[in-house]
Amino acid sequence: MTLHFTRRQTLLTLGAAGAAFALGIPARAATRNLAVLNLASHAPSFIAFERGYFKEAGLDIEMKFFEAAQPMAVAIASGDAEFGVTAMSGGLISLAQKDAVKVVGGALIEEKGVAGAVILASNKAYEAGLTDPSKLAGKSFGITTAGSSFHFMAHKIAAANNIDLADIQLRPLQKLGAIVGALSTGQIDAWAIQANVANKMIREGAARKIGMVADYAPNYQVTTAFTSTKNARDERALTQSFIAAYSRAIDDYNAAFVDKTSDEAERNTLAKLVHKYVEKDSPEDVARQNLMEGAMRINKGLALSLGSCVEQLEWFKSEGMVKDAITNEQLFDTSYVKTI
Repeated sequence: MTLHFTRRQTLLTLGAAGAAFALGIPARAATRNLAVLNLASHAPSFIAFERGYFKEAGLDIEMKFFEAAQPMAVAIASGDAEFGVTAMSGGLISLAQKDAVKVVGGALIEEKGVAGAVILASNKAYEAGLTDPSKLAGKSFGITTAGSSFHFMAHKIAAANNIDLADIQLRPLQKLGAIVGALSTGQIDAWAIQANVANKMIREGAARKIGMVADYAPNYQVTTAFTSTKNARDERALTQSFIAAYSRAIDDYNAAFVDKTSDEAERNTLAKLVHKYVEKDSPEDVARQNLMEGAMRINKGLALSLGSCVEQLEWFKSEGMVKDAITNEQLFDTSYVKTI
């Protein structure tokens, strides 16, 4: 079928595209997938989606859900997703070396005085004496995969307590839900996870708190924002639009849950919005409490803590999980956001 446009329709179509170009935002076209996890740390993803910030930036975003960081990096490299916000992993770094992905910003960060990742012990291990991270030698510790953020956290905790990481039994369980189940039933001894998840487990009597990751990894850049190398290099307007929309949602999130400068009505509105995606099995008031008590700082404007990220890169190299040859320039594109 042939479509015929009137002169006015043609001018309107060209005008919309021209306006998008002039404003530096992409004209609405293909749907873009955003890789996310069902965690409170991804709240800005849900806020930007639900409040229309992506659409206002000219982006037609759909959310694609994952259960670990490594598959998210693979999805970006394969084109199954355009953007992602999650932890740096060995897989992501290796894909960056293949010129497939770029870290373009920073998100979740450990900040003193703000809720952070909690180190947990199973009830069984706690009762057997695992009451402090200094006692982790000989114990099992849950991770999703080798080279995950959980692996790096275990390294930082072990190093600070003069424990050889080889003396901690790392248990790769692939999915967050599997780790929750294993800790709850005493199949693993310990784990470290964002406060809203940890507080829920503690409140339900499923685990015990034995420490905080911030005590061992201050200013740790827990998650980063990344996209394909093609987007970072050739689609600047698209990438800038994503960062701008996401940054608006970060401001809403931090004001409501971290700095608590928003009013009660705004907090309730955002908590209800996030509950659609996080802790859906919990009553709304309980999920809100967990969100309020466990909210971690997300960097304003997706600023990147480059020092922390480089430290992680060097550790991956030292452990032989990525090739020594990869450079900072291959992994990071620092032209989009402020570095801190």
